[in-house]
Amino acid sequence: MKTPEYYETDVLAFFEGKPAELAVYRGLFRLLDGAFPEGWVKVQKTQISFYDRHLYAAASLLLRRRKGWPEHCLLVTFGLSHRVESPRIAAAAEPYPNRWTHHVTVAGEEEIDGELMGWLREAHDYAFLK
Repeated sequence: MKTPEYYETDVLAFFEGKPAELAVYRGLFRLLDGAFPEGWVKVQKTQISFYDRHLYAAASLLLRRRKGWPEHCLLVTFGLSHRVESPRIAAAAEPYPNRWTHHVTVAGEEEIDGELMGWLREAHDYAFLK
């Protein structure tokens, strides 16, 4: 996956004081890099965005924690043409017709499993076709 010149410095600044979240992010990056090596990543102020032609996923820190959410976790966001019904989906919204944004809390690298990677692959394919 293509990364900008100051990627590592930017990632460390993004996760400053959040070592558990950084570890989860590193696992997510490794898996997305393996699945979509032609894509690229961009570290922004509030999220780290993953692209391959278009944005297909993002990772962010929780600004507000909802009841029942883990204390230390990464929020993984992806968009699909339909709503995914799963207890793992922490929140979902339809900001545009047939464009569903899903958020999943990920507290450990082991939670980046086949189900989540399947959703991210579907989101990648959906974004690539746009």
